[in-house]
Amino acid sequence: MAATQINYTLPVEQTKWFVPGGAETAFTWDYDDMRGSLLALYDKGKRQQWDASDRIDWSQDLDPENPMQLPDESLLIFGTPMWDRMTVAERRRFRHHAQAWQISQFLHGEQGALICTAKIVQTVPDIDSKFYAATQVADEARHVEAYSRLLREKFELAYPINPHLKTLLDQAISDRRWDFTYLAMQILIEGLALAAFQRIRDYSQNPLSAAINAYVMQDEARHVAFGRLALRDYYPHLTQKERDEREEFVQEACWLMRDRFTGFEILEHLDLPVDEIREHAEHSEAMRLFRTFLFSRIVPTVRDIGLWGPRVQKTYTDMGVIMFSQIDSAEMLAQDQKVAEEFDAEKRLRDLEKAIAQGEAD
Repeated sequence: MAATQINYTLPVEQTKWFVPGGAETAFTWDYDDMRGSLLALYDKGKRQQWDASDRIDWSQDLDPENPMQLPDESLLIFGTPMWDRMTVAERRRFRHHAQAWQISQFLHGEQGALICTAKIVQTVPDIDSKFYAATQVADEARHVEAYSRLLREKFELAYPINPHLKTLLDQAISDRRWDFTYLAMQILIEGLALAAFQRIRDYSQNPLSAAINAYVMQDEARHVAFGRLALRDYYPHLTQKERDEREEFVQEACWLMRDRFTGFEILEHLDLPVDEIREHAEHSEAMRLFRTFLFSRIVPTVRDIGLWGPRVQKTYTDMGVIMFSQIDSAEMLAQDQKVAEEFDAEKRLRDLEKAIAQGEAD
């Protein structure tokens, strides 16, 4: 039987991307001065390695009408006259493309994280950070495996990388300073991804898509904690000029993520009126709430690592997300671990029920 093929909305030959860069490789011969918090995270990373082929039940299918069985309210065109005029088949097609676009961005972001973490192993000056980053390289490879399999076997459709995500990844990969790679990837890109994963984990009625995101979140929670611990130790030693550079980057990146990770490429591919729907999205309460929620993981972590000057606080106030600064980010990450374990318990129960049913049938 031939393997399932992904239908790419653009030929992959047109979307190849090479990023030039010359990072400085850091060797260290100091194996004594290691931080207990990072070593504990490294130990947890070793214990929590998992196999995407075994932990995920790939026999489950997606719903043809609504693949991940998500509420329509977060769709770009929901509530527009165009949505109201759509036939059942047209709505089904739009859901399929919108959800495939989102999973495609998850996939591209995970490959970016794979590359960034490999760079961190090379460039970070501390051996304890190198230890943990090495476990994250394996995590990110597994995430690329899981999301690519989801697209290939279940959606059979994939979109190219969003150009604005591509811009952020370019900055994370090409900047020679090791902490910029941390900041762009571990704090900002993965912080936004955690919130997007959470929406699917918590609201999807499809057990396959919910489980994949729950398991990826279990790993990503450790990754954000890694960036948080490393940068919280490093940033107090910066000069004011160096701190200003990083805070300016946080401001620009957050506005970019808020206003540009919208999925208008779907509209262009389906030949729908982009300007009309863009205007609707700007004034949609559902879209406002969705965009706000995306920063629930980023804001408290940026506060925790100390990039919390007046300009950053004003940016988050203007964006309407400053209230997230009061969230206990460590508690939220611990909850992600607990939820993943609950998914494991549910899977064990389903496996037991299948075994019992099979035994009765025999």
